[in-house]
Amino acid sequence: MDTLRAILLMVLAMALLACSDAFLKLASQHAPVGQVMAMLSLGGTALFVVLARLRRVKLRLAEVFERIVILRNAFEIIGAAGMIVGLSKIPLSLMAAIMQTAPLVVTVGAAIFLREPVGWRRWTAIGVGLAGMLMVIRPFGAEFTGWEIFPVIGVTGLAARDLVTRMVPQRIHSLAVSTYGFAAIFPVGLALMLISPAPFAASPPVFLYMAGAIAVTTAGYLSVTTAMRMATVSAVAPFRYTRLIFTTGLGMAIFAERPDGWTLAGSALILSAGLYSYLRERRLSRAAML
Repeated sequence: MDTLRAILLMVLAMALLACSDAFLKLASQHAPVGQVMAMLSLGGTALFVVLARLRRVKLRLAEVFERIVILRNAFEIIGAAGMIVGLSKIPLSLMAAIMQTAPLVVTVGAAIFLREPVGWRRWTAIGVGLAGMLMVIRPFGAEFTGWEIFPVIGVTGLAARDLVTRMVPQRIHSLAVSTYGFAAIFPVGLALMLISPAPFAASPPVFLYMAGAIAVTTAGYLSVTTAMRMATVSAVAPFRYTRLIFTTGLGMAIFAERPDGWTLAGSALILSAGLYSYLRERRLSRAAML
């Protein structure tokens, strides 16, 4: 019963995070990217501070200046900037497909930098997934705008963040790490606001969309955390890929997007490669335990 609840919570979390993408895209249509980043950072940090207080997690200034935390926050900034710029410029369906390559990029990084073993089957799956991403963005096609590069940079930054997170000392609580990451985005968003020729947008829709983004992002985070604690990772993790369905669906419903055949085929390759890579890793982990 707990496993079923955990799966439903994970699916709910992916739906909430897909809604976050939609809210951020809506906000970026009315406000400059720097303002969206700064507002998301402020709101997210405030909510995480409240969560830390409720769970009695101590937030220490000294932890913020530890080298590994600084490195993680740097990649957090790169990831957030790439994602928000991408959301403001390209269709949600493209964003959804590119974002699903993150686990594959993490596997590549783990193999290269952490010397984790990756067999030829998973390397093949990674190649298939990256080929799917190229089908989605079509860098040499007539419809390529250049903005598609930003979510690729964002995914790379977030993958690097996840790798560095593994090296953060256990004495620093995961909720504290998340709080520091959200707070680190604010100075960059503020700097972008100052250098941007676009004025500060104070219209009600912007604040409404940003409030929605902050609320569903935090709720999604809590749902993921709860789901991962209720059941085994192997039972819950594959359902992360439902975010592709939710995000693409919202793009079609809200922004009247119509993904073409190349986008759908590339998304299918990415989804298949990601699931195969995950299932292969799960099988190897089980074999190692025997």
